[in-house]
Amino acid sequence: MSTAHLTGRRALVTGGSRGIGAGIVRRLSADGAAVAFTYSASAANAEELVAELTADGAVVVAIRADAADPAESADAVDQAVAALGGLDIVVNNAAVAHIAPFDEFPPEEFDRLVAINIGGMYWTTRSAIKHLGEGARIINIGSINADRIPGPGLSVYGMTKGAVAAFTRGLARDLGPRGITVNNVQPGPIDTDANPNRGDFAESLKQVTAQGRYGHTSDVAALVSFVAGPESGYITGAHLNVDGGFTV
Repeated sequence: MSTAHLTGRRALVTGGSRGIGAGIVRRLSADGAAVAFTYSASAANAEELVAELTADGAVVVAIRADAADPAESADAVDQAVAALGGLDIVVNNAAVAHIAPFDEFPPEEFDRLVAINIGGMYWTTRSAIKHLGEGARIINIGSINADRIPGPGLSVYGMTKGAVAAFTRGLARDLGPRGITVNNVQPGPIDTDANPNRGDFAESLKQVTAQGRYGHTSDVAALVSFVAGPESGYITGAHLNVDGGFTV
């Protein structure tokens, strides 16, 4: 049930047209925030999400931007600020994955993962800083693969998510004196189009969790909403797992 604890707050969610990102957009909106979100290729999904949420009177804006492009990331921040009248919450969610043996990992996929998973977070945050005041929240969506790799082929992806964790720690120190918190939400196996909770791969992951199942995008979104809210002001530099016991 919504508590509307984010009423009056303005949020930007990168990669928000589907999956975990869309779940976060829905929850922040339900909890009272005005939300802008970026998308790259999923224009139809973005339009449907905006139509769904604005039909109930919410303020939701979709912005096309390639997270791998520093200029487009910066422009997306400017568009969000213009549309919402300011910015209080930044959720760096845009990310991609590719699984392959280390010695066969395609160079172009390496470049893509680094550009989006690390670069997109960095450039969005750097552009947003000047708009954020005391009480603002930066929430990075990392992965439990920063802490645990359940099988082969995930070394590059895990590397990028380890960078998210390290960036979170450092930025929390940099922005603490300004009253801005920075936290890292690390999902485990979550049921999305890109990572469905069925099939051999899913079954192997379920066996590694304490609960023996996948989570839902709403599980991640609920934690993000709390971290974005007023009661989380003394939480910063934290790594918060939503993983059904994957890492215990």
